[in-house]
Amino acid sequence: MNNLFVYGTIRKPEVQIGAIGRVAESKEDSLLGYALSKIILKGITYTILVKGSEEIRGLVLSVTEEELEKFDVFETNAYRRIQAMLKSGTTAWVYVK
Repeated sequence: MNNLFVYGTIRKPEVQIGAIGRVAESKEDSLLGYALSKIILKGITYTILVKGSEEIRGLVLSVTEEELEKFDVFETNAYRRIQAMLKSGTTAWVYVK
């Protein structure tokens, strides 16, 4: 299983069900060294992470490789997926600008 840190839309159970067909097991955690910004896609405003100095609170989802690929499609090429160390010491994939 893979760890995926989510901080916005993907936190919502209905979005997870729509993207991967289930609600993933999750736990709370934080990401340091980033800040929240906004991005407009097809006229809708979304949150995106950029380098900064804030603590971003979110969830760590436990997902399969196939589910990660589905989330990549969901996030579009406006986001890129990187690995980052979370406040807890957990390494997770994170979508950033």
